[in-house]
Amino acid sequence: MADPGKKTYRVLVLSVIKHAYLPDAVAAHPRFALVAVADDALRPDWTHERNQKYADMHAIPYCRNVEEAFRNFDCDIAVISSEAERHCDLAMRAVRAGLHIIVDKPLSPDVQECQSLSELIKQSGLKGMVWNRNFLPALIEARLALSEGAIGDLLAVHCDFYFSKDAGPPKETETMGSPPIDWLDRQLEAHADGSDGGVGTQPMGELQIEGIYPLAYINSICSSPFERVVASTATHFHQANVDNQVDDLAALSFVLENGVIGSLAIGRIGAASHPDIGEIKLHLIGTRGALVVSEARPEVGLHYKDQPKNEFKNIRIDNDNDFLLMDAFADALDCGTELPLDIETACNIARIIDAAQISANEGREVKIS
Repeated sequence: MADPGKKTYRVLVLSVIKHAYLPDAVAAHPRFALVAVADDALRPDWTHERNQKYADMHAIPYCRNVEEAFRNFDCDIAVISSEAERHCDLAMRAVRAGLHIIVDKPLSPDVQECQSLSELIKQSGLKGMVWNRNFLPALIEARLALSEGAIGDLLAVHCDFYFSKDAGPPKETETMGSPPIDWLDRQLEAHADGSDGGVGTQPMGELQIEGIYPLAYINSICSSPFERVVASTATHFHQANVDNQVDDLAALSFVLENGVIGSLAIGRIGAASHPDIGEIKLHLIGTRGALVVSEARPEVGLHYKDQPKNEFKNIRIDNDNDFLLMDAFADALDCGTELPLDIETACNIARIIDAAQISANEGREVKIS
């Protein structure tokens, strides 16, 4: 129930064509109310169908004109869950209209767009957050242990971030002479099982799609800018990635400005590889000990006869991440407190990913500007 002494913020959903988890999480918090869905009129039919379906589910109007929606619905916040290549465009239009923003990840595959949005939101004085998982129970406990000196001063960090999701046919299973898999067609097909993280016309590798999650973990733990990175990428598992020349596996080694060294192994490794969402784990080494963080825990295993193949057997429990993110956003609006992943930090992460891709393509260490 909403606190009668505090404002309920009005929310405009801008293009909810990817996963609905972001606007759903906003709607589930008592301090926020969805008012309308909006998108541009000249979007493809499939986008309008998804937007209309979501609007109908929440009994709110769908407006096929973003600027008209800004004028007519008197909202405080825009929530953006469009194709990644449209995130910054929609976000900047919302900021210019005077709205705070919450943006789905990744912020954008284009670093210059990220920089433009970061500068605009600084000038506006508005709040902007990119969706993240920094409030998962294991991450909260890890930060608490570090702050209490459980392992001394942090020296090194490693993160495994492997998603056990498919991305269409396995590599080299297509018959000779088959046409290349169209990226958008594959993403539309994948929507049914939630494996369409890279929805859009622009192909994106796993590092671009999911890299913001583990890099946000590392940023929240280490509290230091990245200085330089060396990376390698591969297309090891999925034919769609081969055909569209984007990675499904990557490895990064990096140095932070405070001297901490680190590494990240990330990939989409297929549904048959793991009973859960994947192997997601952090290893932290300090001057007095080490800490291993299993991101999914606490969890409970659920196994039964005729269990659907696409149902996770390990279920996360005590997970208030989404509610805590919206609590943090409400606090930022009420009191000006810091956000768990603001636009400037997400922009810095986009620069790290861009530097890693340059490193992988050119086979050299890259300094992060």
